[in-house]
Amino acid sequence: MARNRRGAEAVTARVGGGVAELRPDPERAQGWTLLVDGAPQSHVDLADPAYLDFAYQRRLGHVIDLAAPPGQPLRVLHLGGGALTLARYTAHTRPRSTQQAVEIDTALTAFVRAELPWDRTWRIKVRGGDAREALAKVPDGWAELVIADVFAGARTPAHLTTAEYLAEVRRVLDPLGYYAANLADGAPLAFLRGQVATARAVFAETALAADPAVLRGRRFGNAVLLAADRPLPVAEFTRRVAGDPHPGRVEHGRALADFTAGAAPVTDATAAASPAPPPGAFD
Repeated sequence: MARNRRGAEAVTARVGGGVAELRPDPERAQGWTLLVDGAPQSHVDLADPAYLDFAYQRRLGHVIDLAAPPGQPLRVLHLGGGALTLARYTAHTRPRSTQQAVEIDTALTAFVRAELPWDRTWRIKVRGGDAREALAKVPDGWAELVIADVFAGARTPAHLTTAEYLAEVRRVLDPLGYYAANLADGAPLAFLRGQVATARAVFAETALAADPAVLRGRRFGNAVLLAADRPLPVAEFTRRVAGDPHPGRVEHGRALADFTAGAAPVTDATAAASPAPPPGAFD
């Protein structure tokens, strides 16, 4: 049985997506990793909500930091809840932020709420349901930041990969708002190229952050797509991503256009889920 430095043991529960496990972090006294059917989903440090362990979550944390002046509250819509790592981070670093999280697996939300409770003063509302259906109910221009981190069986559902979906995201965004998505792919990177092409067809500005080995197709991994209808903070985002414990690279402009290699935007008629991780991807 796994334990952390305080002797806490792993906790499991049957949820809608399979078996959820909260595994104690042996290096952090109140750190926990959430896995669903063996696939890592989130990491939370109850003692330090500003700590982001996963590389992709650190990159999304940089987006949160750069979305407005330090400490300024934000209206954030999280598509995908998990352990609410990024909602906790936002509430901690930007007090008085108003946040909505959409998580289809209500049993998972109940499990996380019971085992990893968050501060009741934080203005975080978690709704059960499908992310795209919930998106359709959000008022025009409500969100200053939309973060998509939705996986079903370690794959992004097809209906959350399309131009029609991104048009709805754009509708709910403030004109100066940002969209950020966690995506996963491996060689030949057809899914990731298609997602970049789709975002470029909907938004005026796009950028992509990932481990260089992922961008070269040398290994399966996560990439963070950033998009907006305003200039992106590319220089500062690049500096922060390069300075992470696991340094990443940011592609933007012509380099990102070249990366798409002529990929066509994805539509509701052509959409497919992201590729399944290869065996051993999470070892």
